[in-house]
Amino acid sequence: MKNQANGKTSSFITNKLLPVIMKFVNTKAVKALQDGMVYALPFIIIGSIFLILSNVPVPAIATALKNSGWSAFFTQAYTTTFGILSIWAAVGIAYVYVRNEGYEALPAALTSLSAFLMLQMLQVTAPLAGVMGKNGSGIANSAGNVVLSGNEISNHIDKLPGALQSFLESPVTGVINISWLSGQGMVAAIIVGIVVGWAYTKMIKAGWKITLPEQVPSSVANQFTAMIPSGVILISTMLIFALIKTTLNTDMLNLIYNSLAAPMQGLSDSLVGAILIAFLVSFFWFFGVHGGLIMGGIAGAFLIPNTASNAALYQAGKLSLNNGAHIVTNEFYNNFINLTGSGITIGLVIFTLVAAKSVQFKTIGKIELVPALFNINEPFLFGLPLVMNPFLAIPFFLVPVIVAISTYGVIYFGIVPPLNGVAAPWTTPAVISGFLIGGWKMALWQAVTLLISAIGYYPFAKKYDQYLYEEEQEKARNEGITI
Repeated sequence: MKNQANGKTSSFITNKLLPVIMKFVNTKAVKALQDGMVYALPFIIIGSIFLILSNVPVPAIATALKNSGWSAFFTQAYTTTFGILSIWAAVGIAYVYVRNEGYEALPAALTSLSAFLMLQMLQVTAPLAGVMGKNGSGIANSAGNVVLSGNEISNHIDKLPGALQSFLESPVTGVINISWLSGQGMVAAIIVGIVVGWAYTKMIKAGWKITLPEQVPSSVANQFTAMIPSGVILISTMLIFALIKTTLNTDMLNLIYNSLAAPMQGLSDSLVGAILIAFLVSFFWFFGVHGGLIMGGIAGAFLIPNTASNAALYQAGKLSLNNGAHIVTNEFYNNFINLTGSGITIGLVIFTLVAAKSVQFKTIGKIELVPALFNINEPFLFGLPLVMNPFLAIPFFLVPVIVAISTYGVIYFGIVPPLNGVAAPWTTPAVISGFLIGGWKMALWQAVTLLISAIGYYPFAKKYDQYLYEEEQEKARNEGITI
């Protein structure tokens, strides 16, 4: 009866649930999101290098870089690579959407960028607003020492004529607010990229284009082809901006951030969010579906902004949970939930090296050893296999969840600092990646998670290994009789 119930459950998941999920994952919008974000990776990784250099964790070196002016140069490079993450998203997603439809994609990508910028008010808060008053940061000198407190600044401002006070405290207009170009504007950029890609494609398919004679060079003709779709999209964008500005005195990016992005980032940054992400990666893989690709594409939309937010805090020297740092970031996903591969299977590698008896386990373990160091475990997933394997299902599901809960806990209770926003490539070996994304404490904690994996997998691997060993012995006896 138990086997029959398990069979029905497996059949329901395989035949009913997974097809629905895969249909969603393979929609044009989700594929554009997954593949479009890939274009941001070089800027994220290179920007992370500049982030480290602008905040070297060795005080003597950091001071020398700051005094020489190089720290400011590295900050400039970080701000214009990693710091404008939303631009890469808006461009890349629209580009991939239209490219996948078989049309010239660059005009759509540039249209998406223009629409994304048009939807925000071109202003920033007056610099005085953040330094004035009791809660103001004050004005610091080049050494970082406060030379004028917030209260002192307010007292000086209060002595000025009212018109001058109002002028100094009013927003600076005619500028692009770079805050919306980083993680804070990511969800809006994703929406804009998808909507622009969809609308542009629909209009091209409907024949809304200017067709020039064949004698006209294609480079020129393509721009006329894009003129009507781009024009319609940008005029519509302007009208949307005008409507929101005149009726609500805000802009679309603020609306999206407050109503959608902030709540979803809060959910993804919660313990429940961490557990759900960790569980679903293994869940999909168990049924042969690429869990890392699915969850990376979907959850990444909210985890990458968390990474960018932490990077900004780290760059400003304010990385702490009290200052709004996030616990669950894209590096939490890459370098803990997927450490050594989906399911955190380093425990199985260790078992094969020290305790395995079956030829199959030993052979696959030798093949997997080197890839596991670089967080690749397809030899185990399909060769052992882990896919649809009831012997190893429990640790495959639970080890990532345990690691997610414990990692969340050590950050939440201040045992290790929040992740610093540095984006170590997902293939970076364990402990090394821990040091890059959080210093020596995080590297030490990564080593602990490897131990958790070894302990978690051992009893189940031992049972499965014994099963394989007995099968091999039985096969050898039968072959001996046959001979």
